[in-house]
Amino acid sequence: MPAATVGQTPSLTTFLKSLKTSSVESSIELLASLLKRRQIKNSRQCALATAQLLRRVVGAERIKDPQKLIDRIRDVGRRLVAAQPREMAVGNIVRRVLGVVREVVEEQLGDDGSGSSGPSTPTSPTSRAPKRPMISHTFSSFTPLSHGAAMPYDMHPRPGTPGSSSPSGVDRLADATAAARRPGLATSASYASIAPTNASLLSFLEHPLGRSPGATPPATSSPRMTPVQSSMELNKEKIDIKAEVIDGIKDLLDELEVVDSQIAESALDHIHSNETILTHTSSQTVQKFLATAARKRKFTVIHAEAYPNDHEATHATILNGGKKSTGDDDEVDDRWKPLTALGITVIMIPDTAVFALMSRINKVILAPHTVLANGSLLAAAGASTIALAAQAHRVPVVVLSGVYKLSPVYPFDTQELIEYGDPGKVVPFEEGEFMDKVDVVNPVYDWVDAELVSLYVTNLGGCAPSFLYRIVADHYRMEDVDLGAKSG
Repeated sequence: MPAATVGQTPSLTTFLKSLKTSSVESSIELLASLLKRRQIKNSRQCALATAQLLRRVVGAERIKDPQKLIDRIRDVGRRLVAAQPREMAVGNIVRRVLGVVREVVEEQLGDDGSGSSGPSTPTSPTSRAPKRPMISHTFSSFTPLSHGAAMPYDMHPRPGTPGSSSPSGVDRLADATAAARRPGLATSASYASIAPTNASLLSFLEHPLGRSPGATPPATSSPRMTPVQSSMELNKEKIDIKAEVIDGIKDLLDELEVVDSQIAESALDHIHSNETILTHTSSQTVQKFLATAARKRKFTVIHAEAYPNDHEATHATILNGGKKSTGDDDEVDDRWKPLTALGITVIMIPDTAVFALMSRINKVILAPHTVLANGSLLAAAGASTIALAAQAHRVPVVVLSGVYKLSPVYPFDTQELIEYGDPGKVVPFEEGEFMDKVDVVNPVYDWVDAELVSLYVTNLGGCAPSFLYRIVADHYRMEDVDLGAKSG
């Protein structure tokens, strides 16, 4: 009789191992089921799993059209987000990868306009794909002031000898007026031949995206490509797009690996000697931030236990430290020591004692689950109480968050963002008679308003909550914010 095989508990580790052997579709279904069952629930773990899956998806695709690759990634993202809508990190990584694809395509197509030798480079076959309009390097061809603005005033020939002094302001104004009225010479070096003399605003309205119908084409133009050259360059661009998108996903994975180290580099700027710091839940980012400051500063940490969802992990973190959540159980060197081993005094308190001790606190440090675009955040249950108590005692609240947690979603309905867990952790099911008479809810996360946050410390540096919209605009495209919308 064959020996029974012991199955491994589904987790991030088993998913990453299955990526090497499973097909793309089965990997997508596996990650969707893990997200739906909450067997992968940490923001970092969800981000790592999504990035690894999308790298596999891009590697398995044959890129004949970049738009098809974008549609494929959007379809995978919709399936993952539908499996767990409240896990914002999944949608954030999908949008970041879509931004990488669009940036690579625009760089490839932008070479046609930026690398041309003349102002009228012929359109290559790749320019049929959608792209942003290039800014013209020449003066407008449909403005009546093109003759006067063709060259700066200092470049126009002036009467007098080369050694004569500069003319007065009245003479310069007269020369500039005469140059504006005088038509340019019809030579190949003249910029005035770009536009007709009778151009008006009507021609601009009739031809807003191109040259005026009466415009004279420039005298110089780049040589046209032969069909063989254009097809070879098109094939080369297809290969480059796929390789560069994979390189962009690898850079995103590297960012996820070093995000805590980058945040911890600014620990000495925010934590000073003999301070009392209040923190909440067992966050790897916060622990590494405090451990970095503990090498040169001595302070006291008061730790709220975050009952009933995270108190066991909080106790284990204070007593034994923790392990980096990379999904690889074989990495023993990635364990981080507890703060007590570094000589830091750590005091554990229940969540109900936060307001009573807030008057003795110098700074509150929180770790969010998700940061929303307006500066508010979702954190473990109890964070809202801590932030309100800090506001009442005028204590600054510092939030440590990687950029991958920053979501372009606005909290229009905050109740829809709150996830509820097992009510048996609040009131045991053994108390059957009591539970039949009341409705027991167990929120897993709290929503904290942006007005309660003093500073965000990200891997890009510190910023105010009102500045987060700029970081959102730098990392996400507007066309990718709504993954459920149809692509153009």
